[in-house]
Amino acid sequence: MPDVRTPAQPRPTGHDGGPSASALLDFVRRTAADAELIASLPLDPEGRTWIRLNGPGGSEAWLISWPPGTGTGWHDHGGSHGAFATAAGELTEQSLTAQLPTEGWKTLELADGVDRERKLSDGGGRAFGPHHVHQVLNLSGETHAVSVHAYYPPLPLMRRYSRTGPVLRLEAVEQPEEWT
Repeated sequence: MPDVRTPAQPRPTGHDGGPSASALLDFVRRTAADAELIASLPLDPEGRTWIRLNGPGGSEAWLISWPPGTGTGWHDHGGSHGAFATAAGELTEQSLTAQLPTEGWKTLELADGVDRERKLSDGGGRAFGPHHVHQVLNLSGETHAVSVHAYYPPLPLMRRYSRTGPVLRLEAVEQPEEWT
């Protein structure tokens, strides 16, 4: 998807010259409003489907469908910052407000009060920093949801976690070749 900014409207950048989280949020919101693109995504009643998109400034972007009752499980983005917006339906994001160490642990007990939950419906989006841990869910029993996601730098890895009450456990580290 081409960037519609003109030279008179400079793109906000992060510290390393790539797009900032706010620029990624602008991109995912504009992309989520592209009805033709959203309609081009095939929907599967059993599992998520996706299309890789050209994100701004070398970012990685995805258009993703969410059948009823599906979700990501707890994960992070390997140090990338990003944004996502819901294009259709409603998604629930559950996230942690605590910054977790990235190395040297397998199990952590989370403190009280670190959980956040927000619902994002048509056009609703959010940006996040490089240490964001969350899960995204389509809690609907009947309706597909569709969303747009962008990350910078492109995801170097994703850490997958399981959670039982306050206990968060590192389960796996996924590499990019596992998602394409």
